[in-house]
Amino acid sequence: MDKLEFRKAKDEYLSKVPDDTSKNKYTTVSGEPINVLYTPDDLAASNYLEDLNFPGSYPFTRGIHPNGYRGKMWTMRQFAGFGTPSDTNKRFHYLLNHGQTGLSVAFDLPTLMGWDADAQLSDGEVGICGVSISSLQDMETLFDGIPLQEVSTSMTINSPAAMIFAFYLALARKQNIAFSGLRGTLQNDILKEYIAQKEYIFPPLPSMRIITDMIEYCSKEVPQWNPVSVSGYHIREAGSTSVQELAYTLADGFAYIEACIERGLDIDDFAPRISFFFNSHLDFFEEIAKFRAARRIYARRLKEQYNAKNPRSWWLRFHTQTAGCTLTAQQPENNIVRTALQALAGVLGGTQSLHTNSMDETLALPSEKAVKIALRTQQLIAHETGVTNTVDPLGGSYFIESLTNKMEAEALKIFTEIDAIGGVIPAIEAGYFQKNIADAAYRYQLEVERKDKIIVGVNEFVEEEGKIEIPLLTISPDVERLQKEKLAILRSSRDNELVGNSLQAIRYAAENHYNLMPPLIDASMNYVTLGEMVNELKQVFGIYEEHAVF
Repeated sequence: MDKLEFRKAKDEYLSKVPDDTSKNKYTTVSGEPINVLYTPDDLAASNYLEDLNFPGSYPFTRGIHPNGYRGKMWTMRQFAGFGTPSDTNKRFHYLLNHGQTGLSVAFDLPTLMGWDADAQLSDGEVGICGVSISSLQDMETLFDGIPLQEVSTSMTINSPAAMIFAFYLALARKQNIAFSGLRGTLQNDILKEYIAQKEYIFPPLPSMRIITDMIEYCSKEVPQWNPVSVSGYHIREAGSTSVQELAYTLADGFAYIEACIERGLDIDDFAPRISFFFNSHLDFFEEIAKFRAARRIYARRLKEQYNAKNPRSWWLRFHTQTAGCTLTAQQPENNIVRTALQALAGVLGGTQSLHTNSMDETLALPSEKAVKIALRTQQLIAHETGVTNTVDPLGGSYFIESLTNKMEAEALKIFTEIDAIGGVIPAIEAGYFQKNIADAAYRYQLEVERKDKIIVGVNEFVEEEGKIEIPLLTISPDVERLQKEKLAILRSSRDNELVGNSLQAIRYAAENHYNLMPPLIDASMNYVTLGEMVNELKQVFGIYEEHAVF
């Protein structure tokens, strides 16, 4: 059939297809309109080898590995952390014994903000939303009985990431484990903190300096470690659209790369260890297209603009977490289904690592039963659905490819807007990201309230609320007392002259632009606390205060 015959047949078909768009209800979750039908016409401008190519081939739209999950299954990494380091250590052993293949550490609010457990601002928050870590002593307990060289460890920590990583490296040093044998990832994405999550300490420029120090140190000393995982997850959780998550995340990643290039680092020495962290939201196809577009945009930028020569530098490797903001307190068992579909989208999008949320996370920290169901969800997808049998099974779909192209084009427009402001940090200071995310969140909320978007159990198919039947995990007030008591004993038993010397070394490195990681590791070995290190750097770098933009 030639093109003229095809288009005649297509027009005749469409003339007979009822298409009610009066309520504008056929859109993605992000609000992008969806056609009733997609055909080869929607891909007329595409070139297979330039835009798609084979899996494992530039620009990696179809995945970074030629054989997909046939070669290696994604890492099943459940986010875990609560209470004391001993409590979380028990959960780690539980997860490893049930088939988890990597550890992912959640820290409590005081740790995320760089406060010790006995700080006044920590009152009432110790161990509540994650594990409490104030010193190397806590890190020793957290990983008791877990051989660091045999597990891949992810740590969701940002502003004080350098100090937490120093604790981890000090622990490895005490166990006589070579840094070169350590595998894992730090989130360490401070730019998204200013944009979305708001757990920042220092101003943007010194924060970028610290991250560049860490990337430089890891490229030389901890070569298998990912020193930054550029995170779109929290941008999406704050209310952004899928395209905004895609563009803002990549823009942050490019900002880190450019900072390292400005430092004088060779891009092929560090780019292969930059990783990403994306949200997998409700719209199945939109999320798959987002992951595919991200790989293509990244590969082209690294090769064509930054002149990376190593093909591994062109790879966008990413972890995925299902969307916490989509979980509902109403009918919480429905969250199991939501999570399964979101996880499937992550797998079909080619993720290297996956966390599945537990059904009870909108109500409390997940219970052991809920965590096991979430882990079993990944195992069911991996071993019972058949989706791992072939690489990029949705590749070539007219709808998927059209949506991928559209998301790439929209992301490139956003990059132009950011460049016009002067880059990511000026855009943060101007409130560009914050305002756009707030506007997107407001639009989506209106759609839910108007029932343009149906949320099962919330605005449709609602049931009378009764007692929640699922068991919930609660954190005892004893956690805070125990952590404070341990810290008091540590402060009195350590060599406080060495502590003082260590803090002077940290300040000297900060003031004289030396890499901060060596003195931070030495300080950790001397049991200097997280809060003490952070407070020393505050004296040099100051504290960031956001300017509200309306």
